[in-house]
Amino acid sequence: MTALLPALTALLALAFAVMLVDQWRERRRGFQLVWAFGMLAYAIGAGAEALAAIGGWNEALYRSWYLTGAVWTAAWLGLGTAFLLGRTRFGYTYAFLLLLSGLIALMIRNDPRYDGAGPLPLLYLIGAVILALAIGVETYFGNERWPRFAAGAIVATTILSVVLMLATPALPAPGYALSPATGQPVGDAMPGHLRLLTPVMNVPGALSLLLGAAFSAYVFMPKRRVLPYSLDADQPGDQFLFNLCIAPFAILVNLAASLPGALRDLAAGRLHSRVPATMLIAIGAFFPTITDSLSRLGSTELFQLGKFLGVVFLFAGFLVSVEVFREIRIPFTGIRLGVARREAARRRDAAAAAIHEATGERSAAGPAGIADPAGTTPPTRDPGRA
Repeated sequence: MTALLPALTALLALAFAVMLVDQWRERRRGFQLVWAFGMLAYAIGAGAEALAAIGGWNEALYRSWYLTGAVWTAAWLGLGTAFLLGRTRFGYTYAFLLLLSGLIALMIRNDPRYDGAGPLPLLYLIGAVILALAIGVETYFGNERWPRFAAGAIVATTILSVVLMLATPALPAPGYALSPATGQPVGDAMPGHLRLLTPVMNVPGALSLLLGAAFSAYVFMPKRRVLPYSLDADQPGDQFLFNLCIAPFAILVNLAASLPGALRDLAAGRLHSRVPATMLIAIGAFFPTITDSLSRLGSTELFQLGKFLGVVFLFAGFLVSVEVFREIRIPFTGIRLGVARREAARRRDAAAAAIHEATGERSAAGPAGIADPAGTTPPTRDPGRA
C-alpha cells in the first residue's frame, strides 16, 4: 500500500470541497453544500489511507476511515444529486433505491458478517418503505421538497453511525482489518450493526449519483424519442403506472438513440454544458462504485485507483458545468482564475425546454423566458412530460 494515490485523492477532494463551499457562499444552492460535505468525507477517508501508508494503521485511524469513506461519502454525494434534481421526476428513482437498500439490508441479515445487527435490518426496511412512499408521493404531486425527506434520513443515519461507532467497544486486536493480498483496509473488524450501514447508505447514494448524472445528461441533450412515455400526474392511474414501469427502459433507449445528435451538437458547440459535465460525473461515480463492489468481494487491487479516478472525473464534471461553476476563482477571495461563464441563449432556451419536459414545470426563468443559471426566479407550475 503506497501513500501517493490516496494522498492525491485526499488533496483533490479537499480542494473540491473548499471550492464548493465557496460557490455555495455566493449562490446558496443546497446541492453545493451537500456535495461539499460528501467531498470532505471523501478527502478524510482517502487521507486516512495516506496516513496509514506512511505511519501504519491504528484503531482511531481505521474508525475514521470507515465512517467517512465507507459509510458517509456515497450517501452525501447521492443526496447532493437529489437536491440538484429536486425539480424533476428523479424522486421516483431515489425512492426505488431507498426501497432497494432496505430490502438488501433485510436479505443479508443472516450473513455472518452482520452478526449482532439484531432488529436493525427490519427497522431499516420499515424506514425505507415509509420514506420511499413519502418521496414517491411528493414527486407525483410535483413538490420540490422531496429531497428534504431524503436529507432527513441521511442526516439521521449519519448521526446514528456516529453514535454506534462511539458505543462500539475496542475492536479485536490489532484494531483494524486489512486485505492479506494488498494491505488495503476492509470492514471485517467492524461489528455487524455498523457494517450494515454500508449498504443502507451506499446503495441509494452511489446509484443516485451515477443514475442521476445519466438522467441529467438525458434531460439536457437534444432528444430523439424512440419510445415515448409520460410521468404527468394528469393521466389515468393505470396509464401512469404503466408509464412509470417502462420509464427506465424508455430513458435508456431514448438516451442511446439521442447520443449521435448530442455528439453532433458537441462538435458544433451547441450542446449544453450540463451534458458533457454529467457524463463525466457518471464516469466518476462508476469507477469507485465498481472498485468498492470488488473490494467487498475480496478483490482490493484497484481500490485506491478507483477512488482517485472517481474524484478526478467528478471534479472535471463539475468544472465543466456552468450550473455549478460559472466562474473559477481562488476560494473566499475575489481573485478570478477564469471569467464568468454563461450558456449561449440558444442553449439556455433548449435547457429551459428540457427542464419543462422532465419536470412538468417551467424552469426558473429570467427575462424573455431564458433559463436563469443561478435558479433565482421561482418556477411556475405547468403540466408536462418526463
